[in-house]
Amino acid sequence: MTLHAPEDRVFLFLQGPHGPFFNRLGAMLRRAGTTVWRVGFNAGDRAFWFHRSSYIPFTGTTAEWPSTFSQLLNDKGVTDVVLYGDVRPIHAQAVAEAKRRGITVHVFEEGYMRPYWVTYERGGSNGHSRLMDMSVTQMQEALALSDMEAPLPPSTWGDMRQHIFYGALYHWFVMFRNGSYRNFQPHRALSVSREFQLYLKRLFLMPIQTMDRVQATLRIRYGGFPYHLALLQLEHDSSFQEHSPFKTMQEFLDLVIRGFAEGALAHHHLVIKAHPLEDGRAPIRKTIRTLARELGLQGRIHYVRGGKLAQLLNDARSAVTVNSTAAQQVLWRGIPLKVFGKAVFAKPEFVSDQPLPAFFTGASRPDNRAYRDYRRYLLETSQIAGGFYSARGRRQLLRQVVDMMLSPDDPYDALASGTAAPRQQLRLVT
Repeated sequence: MTLHAPEDRVFLFLQGPHGPFFNRLGAMLRRAGTTVWRVGFNAGDRAFWFHRSSYIPFTGTTAEWPSTFSQLLNDKGVTDVVLYGDVRPIHAQAVAEAKRRGITVHVFEEGYMRPYWVTYERGGSNGHSRLMDMSVTQMQEALALSDMEAPLPPSTWGDMRQHIFYGALYHWFVMFRNGSYRNFQPHRALSVSREFQLYLKRLFLMPIQTMDRVQATLRIRYGGFPYHLALLQLEHDSSFQEHSPFKTMQEFLDLVIRGFAEGALAHHHLVIKAHPLEDGRAPIRKTIRTLARELGLQGRIHYVRGGKLAQLLNDARSAVTVNSTAAQQVLWRGIPLKVFGKAVFAKPEFVSDQPLPAFFTGASRPDNRAYRDYRRYLLETSQIAGGFYSARGRRQLLRQVVDMMLSPDDPYDALASGTAAPRQQLRLVT
């Protein structure tokens, strides 16, 4: 891998994942010889950036942000913009301006193969990813230049507790230390105080919710009935809001449950699995109960709050989702899948195009060989072993990603041109 002359690179960081990952990433880029700046939009951003001389507080209004960002690019001579998620308004505006100027945009996201990998792309992620316009055939042609075996995931879960902890801590700073950022507007509909309350609720209720989840899972595993899975995601998640036809989770649940009632055999059941970070802001359980009563499905619909997906997938007949990355685990097992939103894995080789009732009656299976090539392609390009939230996960991620950011080629071009660096074999992330 040939690296770009670090002394000529000026990185401008915007908002990142909760916790210290962006600070650690910026520190390593400085050690590599680059110049690093960070724009902070609230006290939570400031609290996790420890290099004070490079911190730039933005205290203006949202209307003032585009002109402020443009001036920063000029004043600092920015060559690279770094951000987490590309659809929140301040980031979408920044990405558009950076692209207009030919500035490289480094986008981090939760892994398409989460929880053991994170996503690093250039220009956009999810529905804006280059993967959206890339065929499986093109991926297979690029893989011909590599003889590496795709790494297997570890057997132990990643960093969910740390994720919840840093989220609660971040929102505490925004609630109680945000006096200098009076114009700050969160990119989500809920107030910061309500976000903080929900994070605390998640932390305190984890033992009770764990018991509820275990009981529900046991009823399903020992129920002796065939079942289909509906994989939910967070209603406020950017992938759901920006890259799907739905605005609320109730809309998706209504479609899925009615499709199940119309098409599934009478002895089949539907298991609805919540996202591991589901915090109760969407009335999921109430919606399920109402629809079950209306459609005469009492006893055939089961709700599971979070937890590991593998146990439920082992016996599932099929799965439906909007565009959750959990679908990657479905495809890895060769289980039929139907999606409703834009997703990097929504390739015709993998995803059913059957109407929903027909899908529940008898779903077509994915092309497992094509999916394995797709999966290997991602793991050799944009999926990096590690995590944002645990110390061990951050260390593992930083060993790889800084060199990738300094490379003149983005991960996809690097593999196609034969300049990609050797990838790490995945180790345990706890």
